[in-house]
Amino acid sequence: MEARVIYRPDVEAESFIRQYHVETRRPGIETRLSAWARDPVLTEEELAYGARVAWRNSTRCIGRLPWAALQVRDRRYVTQPDEIFTELIEHLRMAYAGGKIRPVISVFGPGVRIVNDQLLRYAGYVQADGTVIGDPQNVALTQYLQKLGWAGGKGTSFDLLPVAIQSDTGRTELFTLPQDVTQEVLITHPDCPAIGDLGLRWPALPVISNMTLSVAGQHMTCAPFNGWYLQTEIAARNLADEHRYNMLPAVAQALGLDTSRRRSLWQDRALVELNVAVLHSFDQAGVRISDHHAVTRQFERFAAEEARAGRRVRGRWSWLIPPLSPATTPVWSRQYLDQEITPNFVRQTPAWTTPRSAARCPMHAG
Repeated sequence: MEARVIYRPDVEAESFIRQYHVETRRPGIETRLSAWARDPVLTEEELAYGARVAWRNSTRCIGRLPWAALQVRDRRYVTQPDEIFTELIEHLRMAYAGGKIRPVISVFGPGVRIVNDQLLRYAGYVQADGTVIGDPQNVALTQYLQKLGWAGGKGTSFDLLPVAIQSDTGRTELFTLPQDVTQEVLITHPDCPAIGDLGLRWPALPVISNMTLSVAGQHMTCAPFNGWYLQTEIAARNLADEHRYNMLPAVAQALGLDTSRRRSLWQDRALVELNVAVLHSFDQAGVRISDHHAVTRQFERFAAEEARAGRRVRGRWSWLIPPLSPATTPVWSRQYLDQEITPNFVRQTPAWTTPRSAARCPMHAG
């Protein structure tokens, strides 16, 4: 069952302000609470700490060890779609950092949102026979953007989608990201050239853009943030899942494996080699990426640090274990409290399922 976060703005505000002052060892809790009662606006420092703690509280994230290093860009004064898009370009440049990816969040003003679940996503085109060219997960998003006026890309399996930004009036505008901020990694294998011949690729930077940042009872609906990829996200899910790119049969063929029977374990062998390929490719491109063995051991350090701070680690076990060889990682045998608390990130309802999604708009080239 999906855990739900129940919000009580007054209680959350007081709780957060007290938490902020205690954890940062700042005096003046009662004075700040009195000021909040007159003007309930987060300071830049409070917002920054709230965003970092939201990452720390994210039960589905295995990579929380560097939560305190999150760079927070306070852009609450920015509310116009074109200005937001300009800031998104700067976010991408700042976060990519020449491949030395840095965790960054940009928090924009009220009443706006980004329709895309990530800034860098590939289109999914449904064909007449029901098959999909591209990413099947993004079919609904692709169709929605086409209704808004997007003419579509080149029709390949890896067409980057435009970014849709919805204003507080309900109007949605489309923007095309410039090539210099849409870095992609071509997937090759250190020992099997035939895997490189498959033409696989993936964006270098994951920027999650469809979640609301909830801090002190306030809900910031436009707060895109990023860490860096874990190789299993790409190789064991996005490229491997049958309902996504479903590349394991092609990888197995490239490896010369016997696919006539599952008992040959061709799927398992292909899955491992696809993960090898993704790690190799990101390393060759000089782009930061984690592997499931390193990141789960880092999570053990995170848990130890939380224990020393007197905080219980919350986590959804089914999300924390990797989809590849989970029993070889330390989180396999651990138990965590599956409970949502604030500050936190909350997933939004897709724009195409709400009445606000009807507006059409022009395309802006960035």
